[in-house]
Amino acid sequence: MKLLHGILIGAALAFMQPSAWGFESVRTQEINECRSGELATWDDGQDKPASGLPLAFVYDPAAAPDWFAPTVVAGLVKKAAVAWSQCGVPVQVLGLAGGAEERAGTIRIQWNEKDSGGNFGLANLGRRTLSLSPKAFELLKTRNPAHDARTTLQLVISHEMGHFFGLLAHSRRCVDVLSYYDNGRGEKCYSRDVSQMRFFAEYRHVLPTACDIERCRKVNGQPPLTAGRLGMTAPLP
Repeated sequence: MKLLHGILIGAALAFMQPSAWGFESVRTQEINECRSGELATWDDGQDKPASGLPLAFVYDPAAAPDWFAPTVVAGLVKKAAVAWSQCGVPVQVLGLAGGAEERAGTIRIQWNEKDSGGNFGLANLGRRTLSLSPKAFELLKTRNPAHDARTTLQLVISHEMGHFFGLLAHSRRCVDVLSYYDNGRGEKCYSRDVSQMRFFAEYRHVLPTACDIERCRKVNGQPPLTAGRLGMTAPLP
């Protein structure tokens, strides 16, 4: 069965930096700390251990918008992989596609409009591809030229990469990179202080949060984080 998980075009078109920094503290706490009872999902998928280990990612820059230099996107891929490595799943970033290290089972991060399925990004676990939409990012640049689209690209890569680590359901906690803000049936995501949401066009973190990592560790048979908090991340070998 083909498993497809995408991050939709929508809120990112209005993405901007928060206008009231005094309200950031609770959001920062949510990013770095996972409390008891905060691992709820939308039950839109069944988490399962990552397969095809070690996870190995390559980046194919063909068809990328010309303002995304290959080295910049490769750096975002590396940053996401380093962050996800905290869940104890072996992961490698092999650089650009076509290198000598690329092998069968490698996950290809590519720009492909058809395979992105009308989303900013789409993970296909069966084909082991993470497809990005050139049109979505071109639209984002047109609608909000002042916004640094690298921020949105980091969020999309981190979100879709998480599915390869076994997180097939989407988080119900608003700040998680694996979050969806609602389930399409009128139910809203959870935040410790819902009033903060109005100060952030994009409340989700661009990298996995403590709860994203906690859930990943749980499904992959790893012990929980110490005190439920994110630790320091080491570079990948």
